[in-house]
Amino acid sequence: MLKKAILRLLYPLKRGFSYAKLQLGLKLGLIRSLMLMPYKGFGNEEEIYFMGRVLRDRGIGLSAIEDSRFRNFRKMYKRFMSWEIPFGTVSARIGGQTYQTRCDEEGYFAFRLPLRREPSAYSHVLSLRVQLEDKLLPSQPEVSATAYCYIPGTKSQFGIISDIDDTIVPTGATRLWEMLKTTFLGNAHTRLPFGGVAPFYRALSQGHAHEPQHPFFYVSSSPWNLYDFLTEFLEAHRLPLGPLMLRDLGISREQFIAGSHEAHKLQQIDHIFSLHRELDFLLIGDSGQKDAEIYWRVAQRDPKRIKAVYIRHVKAAKTPEMERFRERFAELGIPFLLSETTEAAARHAAAAGWIDPETLTEISQTCRESRH
Repeated sequence: MLKKAILRLLYPLKRGFSYAKLQLGLKLGLIRSLMLMPYKGFGNEEEIYFMGRVLRDRGIGLSAIEDSRFRNFRKMYKRFMSWEIPFGTVSARIGGQTYQTRCDEEGYFAFRLPLRREPSAYSHVLSLRVQLEDKLLPSQPEVSATAYCYIPGTKSQFGIISDIDDTIVPTGATRLWEMLKTTFLGNAHTRLPFGGVAPFYRALSQGHAHEPQHPFFYVSSSPWNLYDFLTEFLEAHRLPLGPLMLRDLGISREQFIAGSHEAHKLQQIDHIFSLHRELDFLLIGDSGQKDAEIYWRVAQRDPKRIKAVYIRHVKAAKTPEMERFRERFAELGIPFLLSETTEAAARHAAAAGWIDPETLTEISQTCRESRH
C-alpha cells in the first residue's frame, strides 16, 4: 500500500517534469532535430514485431577506439539524459500497405504486422520504412528511419537466446561502482568481450553450413538508453546481429523500476517462443543475475524446446546453488554447463554437433589471448 501511494505521488511529478522540459526545450529552440530509433525486431513468414522510440536527436554518432574517457562519458551522459517525444504518430509501410501506431508517454512505439512471404532457406533480414507523421518543429524535415526484422530460415534448427552483461562482456554487474565506471568511461571499441565469445557465437550462428542459419536474440536488463551502444558493440566485435530486447528503467505507474529483472526476461523469452514455435533454443547467461533460475522457469514450461543451458560462472556467485540447478535441469534431460570459460561451452556444442569442430581452434586461441 505504501509503495502504491508513493508511486501515485511520484509518477505524476515525473510526467509533469518531462512535459515541462519538453515544452521549454521546444520554446527555447533547444530541440532542433528529432530522430526515430527503431529497434531491431523479429518474426516469421506470417508476422513481424518490432519496437522503437521517438527522441530528440542529440548527435551522439559512432565511437572510435581513440576516443578519450571524457568523450565517452559525454556520449553516455547524452544517452541517459534523453528527451523522449511522447504521443507521436508513427507509420510503417510494408507489402504496399501503411500501418500507424501512437507512441506512449515515454515515446515508445510498437508494431506487430502481418507478413506474407515465401520461406527462405537461411535466416534473412527484412527492412521496412518507418516515419514520424507529426510536425513538432517549425522547420522540421522528414523524420524517418529503416527498421530491420530478423526472420529464421527453413534450415534454422535452433535459436540462441543470450544475456549480455557478464555473459558476453565483463561489466561488474554484481559490483555497482565497477559497473558504473565500466559503462560510462568505455565505448564499443574499448569494451572487449570475453575471450572466445565472438568466434563461438559466430560458429553457433552458422552451424555447419557457414551461412546465417541460427538466429540470435539478446535478452538483457540493460536499459534501452544503451541500445545504440550495444548495437555498435556487436558490430565492432563481429558478434552475430539480432534483436536486442532491453527494458525501460524509469518510474512507471506500477513500479519504481519498470519491471523486475526476472519478469522482463521471462516476458521477452515467452514472446520469442510464441513467434518461433518451430525452433528449439540454446539459453546462455551467467551466474551473477539469476539467469539459471530464469532459464529453469522457462524449461519447466516447455523442456523439450531447450537444447542446453550454458552459464558463465561469475566468481561472486555461489557454486552450490548452481550445482542444484544442474541437478534440476538433468531431471528434465537438459544439459547444464557451468564454466568460467567460453571454450568449455564451445567443446560441448561441437560434441553435440551444433558447431563445426574446426572452429574450436580459433575459439581456444582467442580464449588464451584474452585477459578475461
